[in-house]
Amino acid sequence: MKYTPTIPQTALGMLGASLAAVSGALIVGLAVLAIAGYVGSPYIGIFAFLVLPAVFVLGLLLVPVGSFLARRRERLAAERGGTVPPLPVVDLNDRGTRARVIAFAVLTGFNILILALAGYKGLQVMDSPAFCGACHKVMDPEFAAYQRSPHARVACVECHIGEGASWFVKSKLSGAWQLVSVSFNLYQRPIPTPIHNLRPARETCEECHWPYKFSGDRLHVTTSYAEDDKNTPKKTVVLLHVGGGETAAGPVRGIHAHVAPGVVVRYLSDPNRTTVSTVEATFPNGRKELFRTKDSPQSLPPPEAWRRMDCIDCHNRPTHLFRRPDREVDQEILSGHIDASLPFVKREGLKAIQVAYPSHDAARAGIEAQLVAFYRKLDPAAYPGIEAKVKAAADALGNVYCWNVWPQMKITWGTYPTFLGHDQAPGCFRCHDGDHKNAQGKEISQDCALCHSLLAVDEENPKILAELQP
Repeated sequence: MKYTPTIPQTALGMLGASLAAVSGALIVGLAVLAIAGYVGSPYIGIFAFLVLPAVFVLGLLLVPVGSFLARRRERLAAERGGTVPPLPVVDLNDRGTRARVIAFAVLTGFNILILALAGYKGLQVMDSPAFCGACHKVMDPEFAAYQRSPHARVACVECHIGEGASWFVKSKLSGAWQLVSVSFNLYQRPIPTPIHNLRPARETCEECHWPYKFSGDRLHVTTSYAEDDKNTPKKTVVLLHVGGGETAAGPVRGIHAHVAPGVVVRYLSDPNRTTVSTVEATFPNGRKELFRTKDSPQSLPPPEAWRRMDCIDCHNRPTHLFRRPDREVDQEILSGHIDASLPFVKREGLKAIQVAYPSHDAARAGIEAQLVAFYRKLDPAAYPGIEAKVKAAADALGNVYCWNVWPQMKITWGTYPTFLGHDQAPGCFRCHDGDHKNAQGKEISQDCALCHSLLAVDEENPKILAELQP
């Protein structure tokens, strides 16, 4: 009698076929919605293109496993006195067999298409900022800072993951350990800045910020508010000597002279790069100068111990920037989110946001209570007329706190200082401090005019701005 191959009738095989059919239909349906422009929660993308494909593959695997178990069961039955069933014979001359083979080939092709689609969309999901920030809850502080940064429309992977398969594998291996550390609560609080495993700035920053265009001066105007009853606005006007440029066009000057083409500055420092002991500068003409402090090692280490200066040495928080409390309050007043007509709102706002709160919810409630109590006491009769302004100011101050302070991650004001300038951290003064000298006793210059010219400092009506206005 001729043996006709059949679909496995085991419960496991049927379960696998069902899982594959349902998950495959969901993957295709959700992919169509995604292509059509539907944007939902990032968890939908994870479910559609990471979880469902795993279920789909599991279902496909269960079908042959079920067939194997059915065959094994028949063989064991034959050993107890039955007849061993023959192996299936694929006879393409038989119309029924031929139809089954064609159906199998079509389904296999369709399965491959589904997996290819899921793989492609899965990579897109894993490369999205929403996946990096919104799904990795431990990254909430960094994601909040990223969303307010100048690079908010640059995907995380553009800077953190390089092109090609090798960088993809490295990132996923790193992510696997991060998954373990988050699952078992092994990560540090606060999370250290990853200064040692970032990709070189020449592969990231300089892809958009072309070094040959670092030239000229830029006028920078900062508005701040006094802590008086009128919240008096003041202006600081600085002319930044951006500098840099192309060495072939003449001497390089200004801030970006440190990284101008043809110039190489390297240094020795502590692991956090906050204290620099030795600086070596190589100029376009080949001349080198070595500047050392009293803490500089007597014998210089091999080349791999040196750090070559690039963008990140000053712009150490180019995207994930946590700001100072006074700057944040100034910006909220300037933007109109906090009404400057509220007496002493700058002073009281600073007091309220610098209290230690156990959570963001507690901070919002505490900030509002503190502000309401102050203005009720300041002028009880006038408070009903300004209540809406006080509540709006409290809401804005709550946002400021929640952007910069994360109690559960042990992040507070000043946890992540920026080296850009010298307000929050030594910054420029790590090298330009008067302690770094060459063999002839020459110091690395401390002349502030190398980097900027102060045209006005905390003036209510700077003359320079009046002259610049038409």
